[in-house]
Amino acid sequence: MIAGTEKAAARRTFIWLFLTFYFAFLLTSSGRVRSTDEVVLDLEVESMASHGTTAIPQAVAQGLFYGKYDRFLRPQGPYGPGNAAVVVPWLWLGNLARAIAPGIPMGAKNLFVDVFTVGSSAAFSALAVAFSFLIYSQLGIARRTGLAAAMMLGLATPIFAYSSWFYSEPLAAVLLLGAACLLFGTSVPAQAVSARQAALAGLLLGLLLWVRATHVIAIPVFLAALILRNAKANWPSALTLAAVAGMFGAAYLIRNQYLFGNPLDFGYPQFGEGGKNMLGFDTPFLTGLSIFLFSPGKSILLFAPAVALAIPGVFLLAKRDRGLATIAAGVPIVFLLFFSRYSHVEGGYSFGPRYLVPAIAVVSLGLGPMLATGKRWVWKLAVVLFLAGFVIQGVGMATNFIEDMTTGAYYDANWAYRTDYSPITRMSKQLYFYLTSTSPAPLGRGFDRWFVFLAKAGVKRGTIAAILICEIAGLLFCGWQLRRSLLAPHDGAGKVVQAG
Repeated sequence: MIAGTEKAAARRTFIWLFLTFYFAFLLTSSGRVRSTDEVVLDLEVESMASHGTTAIPQAVAQGLFYGKYDRFLRPQGPYGPGNAAVVVPWLWLGNLARAIAPGIPMGAKNLFVDVFTVGSSAAFSALAVAFSFLIYSQLGIARRTGLAAAMMLGLATPIFAYSSWFYSEPLAAVLLLGAACLLFGTSVPAQAVSARQAALAGLLLGLLLWVRATHVIAIPVFLAALILRNAKANWPSALTLAAVAGMFGAAYLIRNQYLFGNPLDFGYPQFGEGGKNMLGFDTPFLTGLSIFLFSPGKSILLFAPAVALAIPGVFLLAKRDRGLATIAAGVPIVFLLFFSRYSHVEGGYSFGPRYLVPAIAVVSLGLGPMLATGKRWVWKLAVVLFLAGFVIQGVGMATNFIEDMTTGAYYDANWAYRTDYSPITRMSKQLYFYLTSTSPAPLGRGFDRWFVFLAKAGVKRGTIAAILICEIAGLLFCGWQLRRSLLAPHDGAGKVVQAG
């Protein structure tokens, strides 16, 4: 267990790291919804904030409905209400800003609010980065080493790319890492995990079910991790975690029974575009596995090259905490096995291995122990993998990936995913086209950042500049405080002494 002074310093760094990445991710956010998944979730948030319901009649009126009608003939979206409920505060903030900010044309008001709503993904991704650092610190890894590993997760994996879009993966990642931190970050392996820790972790995993029900596959891994860490001491905590998460799961099934007359009906339509089955597991396992491992469009190692360094690090993690290592290895394995059979293994229109993004965040916990070895070749390889991952995320974020995918390159005429689709090469060409074009790109195309498309939509430059200044100032101030917390020495009285 780390000393009290170091624990205080780690918590301080955790806060400033989260805020630093939050402002950085806000600056790089796309700030808008484009895919069907993003649009429907956005409308669910709107309904949740306005009426306290997940029904989305506005989707029908706009010709954007994707989901199923419930027993009361109300259109319901297919996505778990947990995500929409958590994002509501960002929508409220957007509505407040829209009401007081000058220079927003009527046609751009919803676009303006979406900038704030999509900004929730920036918060979740930043919190995932901060939790990974906190876990490293609680393992006794030096703060600067933990920061380096956390930065690899935050800037060189799809956690960075998905911070700019409105998908549920960043929230799922932070819930998994938060539960792992609660269970395995605050006590030594020989001690029992307390009932309070188990209950709080169960709450996070229960919310994870309400974000996406298929994430239930992670809960047995957490239970196994508790037992493997210390079976005699942790079986009561395992029961507590199972009970709390189970209550959330039972509540979700009751909701489904009430809305659809079937506890296992989560509101997904049976078929998608072109009659494609949306609810099955008919992808041959080896086909799905090869897509996630080797395809140019969904390969884990291609889109998150740091995983190559994290995997051997999991074995080093096991020497520090078997329970945490079980999570770091088990969650990615069950996700890979499960989603390799999924009918729409590609995750709809999405960049990289969308469904495995939360698992990538978890397996990346092996980065900290690997860097902690201090071996020169490890750090040199880490730099190479970091740069590769950073460039790949940048290519995916620079322009609108939907623009390229809807050309017929992503799906064939029968709406089957093209396994040879290569977004990195195609989107690099797309970026080059817009950088060298002499004509300004129309709204929705070109450089895919919120301040660009708001300007194209007619929002006054002064309003955009004011938001940019606030975010840049926040980034600089929090980055300065993060540096101070990393440099802070501590005295013998248990107090952290701020440097400078």
